[in-house]
Amino acid sequence: MHVLVIDDEAALRQILASAISRAGHSVDTAENVKEASSKLVRGDVDVALCDIMMPDGNGVELVRSFRGTGIDTQFVMVTAFASMETAVEALRAGATDYMVKPVRTEELLHRLEQIGSMRGLKAENQVLRQMVTRERGVFHFSSPSMVEMDRLVSKVAGTDSTVLITGESGTGKGVTARNIHEMSPRSEFPLIPVNCAAIPENLLESEFFGHAKGAFTGADRARKGLFTQADRGTLFLDEIGELPLHMQTKLLHVIEDKVVRPLGGEQVRKVDARIIAATNRNLPEMVKDGRFREDLYFRLSMFQIPIPPLRERREDIGRLIHFVLNNLAGGLGKKSLTIDPVAEEILVEFPWPGNVRELENVINRAHILADGDRITLADLPPDIARAAPVMEKSGMNVASSGGLREQLRRVEADIISRALREAGGDRRLAAQKLDIGLSSLYRKMEEIEAPGAGNIAG
Repeated sequence: MHVLVIDDEAALRQILASAISRAGHSVDTAENVKEASSKLVRGDVDVALCDIMMPDGNGVELVRSFRGTGIDTQFVMVTAFASMETAVEALRAGATDYMVKPVRTEELLHRLEQIGSMRGLKAENQVLRQMVTRERGVFHFSSPSMVEMDRLVSKVAGTDSTVLITGESGTGKGVTARNIHEMSPRSEFPLIPVNCAAIPENLLESEFFGHAKGAFTGADRARKGLFTQADRGTLFLDEIGELPLHMQTKLLHVIEDKVVRPLGGEQVRKVDARIIAATNRNLPEMVKDGRFREDLYFRLSMFQIPIPPLRERREDIGRLIHFVLNNLAGGLGKKSLTIDPVAEEILVEFPWPGNVRELENVINRAHILADGDRITLADLPPDIARAAPVMEKSGMNVASSGGLREQLRRVEADIISRALREAGGDRRLAAQKLDIGLSSLYRKMEEIEAPGAGNIAG
């Protein structure tokens, strides 16, 4: 994620920026409202960590000024003035969260992970979100496995049954969980998503069950846990296989007893949260190895929904490609494109290790790169284009006018020509861009007679 730290204290800006950068996020800083506004308006900031009191303005007003502009920045407000009134004002203005100085970097990074998970779940495969909700009538699956999955979703949505969704990363487990919730009687109440792998182990109990004020160092106020936040709604436990055993035991007790005791608290509270869990791990194997509790597995898997990988349901890929293109058409700065039949066939036959998420990203990238009114093989990532000869050898049908070999020759020519143009005619640099040796580049240029290659100075 790209994070903007907005604070008038230079030392604090540097400390927070360094911690955020070490955690793998890109980070920028601003010392006042004016500088922050100039950076926020670019629209590339995912999270703004914003002080409330600054010399030239108020952070709450900054949030208000960017709400309704279409800029999807999540604001986390930070202040040394810990008052409930300020917190409520910030949240009503549109802030996502609220923290009190001094900010503990561990808690801050955890909050960023949570926001990243929620943003990912919100944006991840918007295509699938429309596809799997059959009531919208937008997309009908062709593959028998997804038709069956759709049937299972419809059956279980109206119940309170615990659901376990299994499948590889990128298949749409989070989107399926959201659709179960949206089709359920609990849809008017919150769906709380949590990435179990993103929570530091020492914060798990506090995060799930909440904590009382003074429960541990830095707990300067009481905090609701995820179960309480999801009361009467749905708690989505993504990557459930990453939970340590001691937390699995506590989770099982809450599921069975429907009560939580906040960390450091004396009273228990009844909760009514439906549990939907998801994993890309083999939980039965983990049970055999003693890494996952058998009783918890049986509790979670009362109703299982397996989502097959994209490579096993190729009947859906072509229609999915056109569905993504239709969704892109008419968007901000987006043009309406078609796709070359050869490029489409290559995409249909590609193994898609990243599943639907990867396919959607590839189509988005190709949509940006396309120069004309349609996407061609030259607009696809090099690894996908390079997979075409392998597909030909394996007997996959990618033939079109001119035959597969001729189509691939033209594709390779387009890719090499583009690399040469981007390198300003420097063939050594072009070879580096293509990840091939210089001699291989010369040989390929001779073999395919790349358009324009003879006119480019070496």
